[in-house]
Amino acid sequence: MPLDYNHQLTVLRDILSEHQLDCCGTVSECEQIERLVKSLLANNEVSGHVKQILPNIYAYGQGGKYSADLNAHISAHQSQLADWVNELA
Repeated sequence: MPLDYNHQLTVLRDILSEHQLDCCGTVSECEQIERLVKSLLANNEVSGHVKQILPNIYAYGQGGKYSADLNAHISAHQSQLADWVNELA
């Protein structure tokens, strides 16, 4: 059963929060961020405010996926991660 958009937002927020708190993550988490953002952008029920920040989150996930040092990538985005977690709450 596919996740509804509220569950997708929760999963996305959880991944971003873990990256923020732990300063580490995995390539598969970055790929999951990309998939969640694509799905949320295609959903008409998602608010315009959330849709405005999703492209930045997608770029973060993509950057992490291709980063030579994922932990450094995550550390470099700490302030954005905190903002995104708050905005998705």
